[in-house]
Amino acid sequence: MSRVRTRPTRDDTCEKLFEAAARVFEEQGIGGASIEAIAAAAGFTRGAFYSNFKSKEELIIAMLEDHVEQSIRRNLDLLAQHTNLADFIDALKHMDRTRQDPLGRSPLLHMEMILFVARAEKRRPELAKRLRARRKLVTEIIETARKSSGRNGKLDAPWIAAIVLALEDGFRLHRLIDPETTPSDSFLRAIGDLQRAIGSADRAVARVER
Repeated sequence: MSRVRTRPTRDDTCEKLFEAAARVFEEQGIGGASIEAIAAAAGFTRGAFYSNFKSKEELIIAMLEDHVEQSIRRNLDLLAQHTNLADFIDALKHMDRTRQDPLGRSPLLHMEMILFVARAEKRRPELAKRLRARRKLVTEIIETARKSSGRNGKLDAPWIAAIVLALEDGFRLHRLIDPETTPSDSFLRAIGDLQRAIGSADRAVARVER
């Protein structure tokens, strides 16, 4: 009886390359990691790598794109369950990172990869595309939470989303530079503090208007 050989699908191959690349990048640094090392860590040949990606930079862009897509799906699923902002933030804090993609599990590597790609000016539009997708997601979260709270005041949700993402990226950079004084939950703690402060301000305005 003949045995049927099955070849991994492109998605399976990409997932293994993503996982292997993350390990190699963390061990050897993004600049120092070779395509041969990444392919070997994934259990593939150099040829298998090039059948999926033209370069290390293209692999990194694909990893960033996959991370953004997965992040959007995860956050929208959470938002469907927790429209209250405080509950949503709490759900984010307790999210199981072990089931996320490599960049979801390692926010610092995510930041390092963004900085690595940003050095090439021709690649920046690709980063901008993903940044806009992240802003759109956060804008939707803000607007949903606002409606859920019953507040009808004026709010520039896209601008608030830009501030939130700048805060997130800033804390990631700070943790990359000084992890001893920048706890891993700094961003979510800051968002919780801001949410409570805004809530207090809204209540104060409501009392004055009455």
